[in-house]
Amino acid sequence: MRKILLLCLLTAGLRATAQPVASPLTARLDRVSLTFALAADGQPTYAVSYGQRPVIKPSRLGVALADGKGFDGPLELVNSETKDVDDTWQPVWGEVKSIRNHYQQLTVHLRQPQAPGRLIDVVFRVFADGVGFRYEFPQQPSLQYFTVQQERTEFNLTGNHKAFWIPGDYESNEYAYTTSRLSEVNSANITPIQLKSAPERVQTPLMLKSDDGLYVNIHEAALVNYPALMLNVNTKTFGLTSQLVPSATGAAAYLQTPEHTPWRTIVVADNAPAVLASKLILNLNEPTTLTETSWIKPQKFVGVWWEMHVNKSSWNYSDATNLKLADTNWNALKPHGHHGANTANVKRYIDFAAKYGLQSVLVEGWNVGWEDWAGNWKEEVFDFVTPYPDFNVQELQQYAAAKGIKLLMHHETSGSVTNYERRQDAALRFMKEHGYDGVKTGYVGRIIPRGEHHDGQWMVNHFNRTAENMARQQIMVDMHEAVRPTGLHRTYPNWLASEAARGNEFNAWSEGNPPEHETILPFTRLMGGPMDYTPGIFQIKLEDWNPAKNQGKQVHTTLAKQLALYVTIYSPIQMAADLPEAYEKHLDAFQFIRDVPMDWDDTRILAAEPGDYITTARKAKGKDEWYLGAITDENARLQTLKLDFLTPGQRYEATIYADGKGASWDKKPMSYQIRKQKVDSKSTLKLPLAAGGGAAVSFKPISR
Repeated sequence: MRKILLLCLLTAGLRATAQPVASPLTARLDRVSLTFALAADGQPTYAVSYGQRPVIKPSRLGVALADGKGFDGPLELVNSETKDVDDTWQPVWGEVKSIRNHYQQLTVHLRQPQAPGRLIDVVFRVFADGVGFRYEFPQQPSLQYFTVQQERTEFNLTGNHKAFWIPGDYESNEYAYTTSRLSEVNSANITPIQLKSAPERVQTPLMLKSDDGLYVNIHEAALVNYPALMLNVNTKTFGLTSQLVPSATGAAAYLQTPEHTPWRTIVVADNAPAVLASKLILNLNEPTTLTETSWIKPQKFVGVWWEMHVNKSSWNYSDATNLKLADTNWNALKPHGHHGANTANVKRYIDFAAKYGLQSVLVEGWNVGWEDWAGNWKEEVFDFVTPYPDFNVQELQQYAAAKGIKLLMHHETSGSVTNYERRQDAALRFMKEHGYDGVKTGYVGRIIPRGEHHDGQWMVNHFNRTAENMARQQIMVDMHEAVRPTGLHRTYPNWLASEAARGNEFNAWSEGNPPEHETILPFTRLMGGPMDYTPGIFQIKLEDWNPAKNQGKQVHTTLAKQLALYVTIYSPIQMAADLPEAYEKHLDAFQFIRDVPMDWDDTRILAAEPGDYITTARKAKGKDEWYLGAITDENARLQTLKLDFLTPGQRYEATIYADGKGASWDKKPMSYQIRKQKVDSKSTLKLPLAAGGGAAVSFKPISR
């Protein structure tokens, strides 16, 4: 490993006297190198290379402050230092049993050349698969309380790369991905989910592929006390500039020294599987401070949820409107008769979970307030403790406990976060009193406090504070409509998953997700952490549930692909999202959902190309069992796979759940076949994937 080239005039630890830049500062690990320099005008810049190939051309660094005395002008070098780190750590749960954290760090100390002479540090960490860097603001007399107006961080790319992007909506990331050249980025004709984006603004993670075969992913890590990072695309020069989500006042962040920004991350590789295997973002997050984590349990669940999306039942109990939370006699409301979260129906899901070995049951719509919950920017929406008259909390608690099933709480806030924060402690006490140790939260709609955005500093702090508060109460959480993850599940391992992207539900009440969608998500949204995508839909054509309301609607998938998603889209908490009666018609295929683990010792990305296909194999935690998922876009493919990941000398029975004769996502989505064969580490497996289809395989050792 090369040591960083230090300037000959620099003195370790010296910050009092600035030194001229004699040559750039560099850091390198394997093929990834980072160069820091001051331009002639005193502007700090950095560049990244992969081997001999440039990845990021010299790009500006800087932070603009609201008082006009920020770090977006000339700076001078005070000194720098380097260190090498190489250690391993074990996640509480995850895709692998242990993670190597190997990097070379360069810390550059900078100062404004003129009064007030404020100090700022830029810390770079160079890994074998990319670079992370952040700004640090030391405690100093001239900088105590300060407001970040905007960052000046740039990512100047080397060409007109292929990009996989969604609009830079400050309120939502639930978009289908557009694949285009950087020169073609323009969201002007994309219907906004919540807030119209500037046409050339995109969200991170941004996945890119260069013409010379480099795969580049730009995101951030450890998003704490700061707004999310968006990127403005220059469609002429192919440069990206940072755009921080503003607060209600228009400023980006309110800070106090000492403080630092999140890490800006650049993952780079010459093959797509290496991007998916990267642990760079996780490594840039802080370790958990939890000393006892046995209560955190990866799990599979069913729930009263999809039946509302397919118009078989509803969240609300009555058809009344214009209700006030504190003034309504909920027992006096006239029920409309198709409320899903009723005691008898929930017992049906509990029975199903117990019979087929699933761990828990989610119930949405159990609590009062769903009659006028959405679209009104209403503050007092839910109290999170009062059930509807047809939902018996105590009876269901006892019924579930007797069957060995846990109930998962649901806290939809309707974006009224001030209301949720006032009531959260009482809601968590209610959960603990009634045996709930996991909760799904939701943030649909415009945020209260009004003017704040889902991805702004205020909400980022709320999400992190909620995870921390729930950790103290030993409660696991799955957040929907949250800011996209940045690896904080290392710090808060009770934060099992988030939605934060366009999930399976869009197939029920919109034009749906295109077949390529799930081949892009692992390269974008999942780079920062697990996703609650809600796979496992077996009744692909939705007209069977409600012909009048679901005419022409279907999930853009084959049934076999839905099984494969349990492996290709990682999460320690996965929903068997369809209704029990859909699974009972196909119990042979449902066996894969019963078998597939939620926690892993090893993960191998066998084949991948963003927007086209992904094949992933994972080894079960503490077992010599492997599970494989292969998915494709709208094109049929044949995947030929070497099984050299299997234990040498051990024979396995492979159960293959594949697309059936004539299967395709649009014409024959529910055609599947199941076959078994004996294999070992020297075997080759051929998996034909139908258009929009996939395959799932379990490998179980054969006893000698």
